[in-house]
Amino acid sequence: MQSYEEILAEVLIDSDSLQKRVAELGAQVSADYDGRDLVLICILRGAVPFMVDLSRRITVPHMMDFMAVSSYGIGKYESTGSVRVTFDLQMDIRNRNVLLVEDIVDSGHTIASVLEMLGTRQPQSLKVCALLDKPERREAHVPIDYLGFSIPNKYVFGYGLDLDEYHRNLTFVGVVDLEKYKAD
Repeated sequence: MQSYEEILAEVLIDSDSLQKRVAELGAQVSADYDGRDLVLICILRGAVPFMVDLSRRITVPHMMDFMAVSSYGIGKYESTGSVRVTFDLQMDIRNRNVLLVEDIVDSGHTIASVLEMLGTRQPQSLKVCALLDKPERREAHVPIDYLGFSIPNKYVFGYGLDLDEYHRNLTFVGVVDLEKYKAD
């Protein structure tokens, strides 16, 4: 695997900007859910760093759970929204206020399927908090209630977003230099 320096075209969102926005989102979620039951659901694996940082900024008591989904698509990075749950929630979300925490909303197919699936479990409310949104790529409607950043249609990595499963640990979101990047 190449080092991130070798394939980084630009830093799209620096660490300070990320942490500032996460703090703002945490304050907004805290105000909106004051006095209410709240469950954060993290879509594994990309949203983990975002959810951990967001959870630390949410001041109201809340619980966390995780789910992993696999999306069947037409190519490695294309999703048609046919979703299979590979790791399901460990708790019952019936009558709970659920905040689905996602790293990036791209075409919207996968997250729309997850929302539909979770909706059948009868939560009291179901909202989405996404770190990144690529509106240019949207094919399926996804209501994003809390948004970190709207970004252009660029191939990004870092802060949970992987590049062939590497570089999730970076503290910033970078853009891949596609001319220098060599897929394994």
